Parts: sequence; C-alpha cells; structure tokens
Amino acid sequence: MFFSKKLKKFKNIRHCFFSRKNGFSNGIYKSLNCGAGSSDKKKYILKNIQYVSKKLGCKKKSLISLKQIHSSRVIYFKNTNNVKNKLRGDAIVTQLKNIAISILAADCVPVLLYEPKKKIIACIHSGWKGALNGIIKNTIKKIKKINPHINELVAVIGPCIGKKSYKVKTDFYKKFVKKKFNNKIFFNKIRKNSYNFDLRYFVINELTSLGVKNIENIKLDTFKEKNSFYSYRRSLVDREKDYGRCISVILMT
Repeated sequence: MFFSKKLKKFKNIRHCFFSRKNGFSNGIYKSLNCGAGSSDKKKYILKNIQYVSKKLGCKKKSLISLKQIHSSRVIYFKNTNNVKNKLRGDAIVTQLKNIAISILAADCVPVLLYEPKKKIIACIHSGWKGALNGIIKNTIKKIKKINPHINELVAVIGPCIGKKSYKVKTDFYKKFVKKKFNNKIFFNKIRKNSYNFDLRYFVINELTSLGVKNIENIKLDTFKEKNSFYSYRRSLVDREKDYGRCISVILMT
C-alpha cells in the first residue's frame, strides 16, 4: 500500500495506491489482483475487491471501476443516479461523497486528483494511447468546467513502468513525434530501431502544460518491482499467459 503525502493532509480524503500484496489470488495473479479483465478466478477477484473496500472504509458496491479501453473518454458522476460500475472509459470525475473511484493498472500510469475548493476528486488511467490521445487533457478540462481556478488542484502520479524498463521501437517513437515534434524529449535512443520511453515524464508534462502545479510523484517502477506490482511488459518477458492488475482508489467523505 502506497500513499500520497499531499493527499494525506486532507481529512476528508481517503486514498491508496494498492500493491499486489495481501490478497487472495494464486499463481501468476498472487495476490491482490483486482482486474476483472484478467483470467483469474472471479471468486478471488471479488474477495480482493472486498479487502480493498474494507481498507478504504466503504461498501463494496460503492467501489467503482471502469472498463478501461485506453481512450480519452472521461466519465462524470454528477449525482448518485449516474453512478454505475464498469462503464467504458479511462477517467472518472465527481463531487460525490462516499463513492470510491478507482483505476486498474499493470505498467500504465494511475493518477489520483483532488481539488479542495470545489471538492472534486478524479482518477485517470493513462497508458501511452490514452495519454497521447488526450485523456489527461479531457480530465483537467472537465475539472475546470466545475472550477476554472485549479491553483490548489493536487495530482499524484502513482507507480508505473520506469523509463529504463520501457523499451519501444521506431514506429512507436514516430507516433509521438508526429503528434508533436517536442515529444522527442521523452525518448532516449538505445540503438537502431530501439528507444526508452518515459511515460511518467510525459504524463507529468501533460499536467503541467494544463496548469497543474501541485504534483506529487511516487517513483516506483512496476516492471522492476516484481514483488510489489503486476506488469504487463514483464509478463511478456516471462512468457506468462496473463497478468494481474493493481488498483488505485480515491474516496471523499
């Protein structure tokens, strides 16, 4: 379990970037796999979700996650009638209390946000596709619709794949440079047709360019920290058939 020093200062906020530890799953999913999209046994996933709910102090039915599709789609819960589990999208924004919003990740960047003036919480699942196509921009845009002044907005970048662990090829590099030439700063060329990509830095840069100044970084590499995190890329290297997902949650009381 990993926590933000900045978010801990707010008494009305509960949050956690959960690791893969202290759950009920076995084998490659050991042990706190919360990814319903994995091939893990459903009974274990449900027990893991129950564990997370208890740790957050909320009802299991109040712990909401998305069917993440690596998109730029932001879900907004305006009232309790809007709240549904497993909607398609990659970010949630709400001012509702006692609704735990969550993100699943296994290398992608989980981002938790809190705006204290208007009491807004948000979470973002930012893989490279979502980040490149505007998931961060769309989330901040939605927050700004509620409160245009985001000087006090706190954004916390959770554990994700590190730059040295994220090897990509030239076609990947070109996607980013084609979108914006300056995106080349997020890459280091290793050799011909091979680069290291800094997804964390890309996400941070997106946030700062949108006016978010209060950013905290939990600098942990999901690829390297095998005992603490699931990793899609590591599962490929290890030739495993599937992988678990860690959950990151924020709740306002």
